[in-house]
Amino acid sequence: MLVVAIAWGVAPGAQRAPIAETPDTPFKLATFEAAGKVRVGLVLGSRVLDIAAANDALSKTAGLAPLQMPDEMRGLIEAYDRVKPRLYQIANFYKGAKTDGASFVFDVSNVAIKAPIKYPYNVLAIAANYRLHAGEMFAPGSPQQKAAEEADPDKEDPVFFAKSPRSCIIDPDDPFFMPPSRNIDWEGELAIVIGKPALNITEPQAHGYVFGYSIMYDVSDRGGPGRPLTAMFPGPNWFRGKSRDRSAPFGPFILPKEFAPSPPHFHIITKVNGVVKQDGNTKNLIWDEAHMIRFLSSILTLYPGDVISTGTPDGVGAGRKPPEFLKAGDVVTIEIEGIGTLRTPMAAAAK
Repeated sequence: MLVVAIAWGVAPGAQRAPIAETPDTPFKLATFEAAGKVRVGLVLGSRVLDIAAANDALSKTAGLAPLQMPDEMRGLIEAYDRVKPRLYQIANFYKGAKTDGASFVFDVSNVAIKAPIKYPYNVLAIAANYRLHAGEMFAPGSPQQKAAEEADPDKEDPVFFAKSPRSCIIDPDDPFFMPPSRNIDWEGELAIVIGKPALNITEPQAHGYVFGYSIMYDVSDRGGPGRPLTAMFPGPNWFRGKSRDRSAPFGPFILPKEFAPSPPHFHIITKVNGVVKQDGNTKNLIWDEAHMIRFLSSILTLYPGDVISTGTPDGVGAGRKPPEFLKAGDVVTIEIEGIGTLRTPMAAAAK
């Protein structure tokens, strides 16, 4: 105990000051791999702390009661009400503490950041949730464009589609493999992470069911050679267009909602090879967080760790004149202020 106390700058015999259990030090959460082990991390600036090991060290240093800490992100979200006071203590203590040589502290740039949750039960994504994006995707003067301009979130329900969590989610920096001769587009989106089971939730209740926020790349297939969709169902093939293997890059971090802006308005920038393609803000959503959660929970139960991808701003490749699409070798980056940057390289499909 003496060695630990000296290591953290506590003089032998000195009375320890209490460590606040309040969210005084903002942090993000990560799933990361270091030294061959996948861990749940608390991100403080350029450092990421192995939460389980930091919890053990702080308990010994500060004489805190032992607390069992979940070792994967979905479990952490499910137990958040129980463990968040300790997470606040970890952040408050190690924010200013010298951690050189501590085995549970890593430089973010020296670890492999994984998708935050592997895997949520549900990944649900909304279509056409920004008026300008809807406008660029529909023909000028068409009924669809008129409907986008006049959409009333209090009178109309949104359109959602699902992506398979197990097949679609990939880690930051993992490649998306380009299917031959298909038009693959970029769509940067804010991801809402659900914090507790939600069924038939009203709009005023909705924010209470949010855990935090992350980033999702809704990889979109805009068409190309292939067999036509059966004539029984006119319209786009949403499954082929939105649910390709590896089509939901996710991460790098989750920002707990207590550290997010209120209301949760975020600036989103999507770049291809360093060139800005999308520059939007979630304050311009048609159906905001409350409307989306009300609608989804009126149909199915949302579970802790479930992800709602909130739609993309204007500036996608399909909306440009002439259209632009991705090719092998391109790199898509999506940056959301306060959360981080999600990087996805485009790679040729294996032959």
